[in-house]
Amino acid sequence: MLRIPERIASRVAVAPEQSEFLEALTEDWHLLADLSFSDLILWVPGVDDNEFYAIAQIRPATGPTALDDDVVGEVIAYDYEHLVTEAYLSREICETSDNRLQAGIPVDVWAIPLIVGDECVGVVERHTNQMGVRAPGELEDHYLAVADTLADMAWRGVFPDPGHRHLTGSPMRVGEGFLLVSADEIIEYASPNAVSAYRKLGLTGDLIGEPIIPLTLRLLNGSGEPVDRSLAATFRSSVSEQIELETDRASLTMRTLPLTSAEGRIGTVAVCRDTTELRRKERQLITKDATIREIHHRVKNNLQTVSALLRLQARRVESPEAAAALGEAVARVQSIAVVHEILSRSLTGMVQFDDVADRLLKLAGDLAASHGSVHATRDGEFGEIPAAVATSLSLVLTELCQNAIEHGLSEGSGRLVVSPRRLDDGSLRVSVVDEGQGLPENFQLCDQGRTSLGLSIVTTLIDDLGGDFTLTANPSGVGAQAVVTIPLTTQSR
Repeated sequence: MLRIPERIASRVAVAPEQSEFLEALTEDWHLLADLSFSDLILWVPGVDDNEFYAIAQIRPATGPTALDDDVVGEVIAYDYEHLVTEAYLSREICETSDNRLQAGIPVDVWAIPLIVGDECVGVVERHTNQMGVRAPGELEDHYLAVADTLADMAWRGVFPDPGHRHLTGSPMRVGEGFLLVSADEIIEYASPNAVSAYRKLGLTGDLIGEPIIPLTLRLLNGSGEPVDRSLAATFRSSVSEQIELETDRASLTMRTLPLTSAEGRIGTVAVCRDTTELRRKERQLITKDATIREIHHRVKNNLQTVSALLRLQARRVESPEAAAALGEAVARVQSIAVVHEILSRSLTGMVQFDDVADRLLKLAGDLAASHGSVHATRDGEFGEIPAAVATSLSLVLTELCQNAIEHGLSEGSGRLVVSPRRLDDGSLRVSVVDEGQGLPENFQLCDQGRTSLGLSIVTTLIDDLGGDFTLTANPSGVGAQAVVTIPLTTQSR
């Protein structure tokens, strides 16, 4: 949607179809600003059509500004001698070239009415700082000629084109590379940056005077192949297009814009950006991400091997205490393995922890299956958890579930509920509630933390994460409640 400053929104009269056109204009008008070396202001009529409000402004990237101040939100009211009012009422492009002074700087001003259908939907005011005008040359002459064409197209309501599509990525400025192509697809002018970009693609000769489509295709595939339809369609389209050109040594993003007069098409402007370094970094990131995922996958496999070895050892020991300790170690190793398995499929470095929690609860239920029936469930959603927190949180959840099963549900059966909640401050609160026998009389967490390995692990991990841990009687019934609160928006301690 077109962004209109809130302070003037109620005073501006812009219909939905006009808003769409004006929004498209402000996406593309950097081309007009750069080519004309001018500041642009978009004025629209108010509810009172004797008033005009400035709703957008842009400065050129090719020359000095003519307007030091931001004028968005200002109003022209009942000033019939103002150039904007004159252009709106006459529906003709109006200009003054008397080098009037703005902040002591001589400035030329144009006012371009935007005629869409039979209605003037706004006026683009163009200010050119004459003190900073570049010395005339071939580049400047072609820039200004195309700027005049775009101003004429805007006046006729065909710039931006009626088929305007929102293009991805940051706007390409003409200074990055500029090609002017004739109606019969011959390159009439190429800026130095455009020539440099084509040199990277493999160009050895001249650009000017060459047919753009066959020349580009020869560089892309190394031979005179038939014209590729996508490239040909890009330059022959009646609307603005964007295309990626790539060889084994360079990459180029090209944006085309058809130029028209009242009689028909007169050529095409192509703005190009050298994206070689960007594409190289993207490929490096893809390779890095794939490597990291492969590492997580191998860590998961190794942890599963360790888990299997511990389980095998537990079957061979004769001491029940040793077998129980090895069984707890198996659960801890498996909880870490689950996190690495999820990370091996992640592209963001975040872990969808609901999947991890559900697997850990299933493991907890399987652990208790040998001496009873435990119904372990999750009430709520963890959501995405940073990878740096996920491993510690999985161990904490495993230890709390094991503690609840072994001590709270020592009878062998019962219900265990894990309830995650996101707090307003960005923290995560997780409660683990069992419906077992509850805590011993005069229970002190600090005392138990020194004698219980599981609670000691939980206390240490939560402290490292900068969180809090409490273990109390269940306030809403029988059993015990463990509550863990950890920050997710700050670094752990």
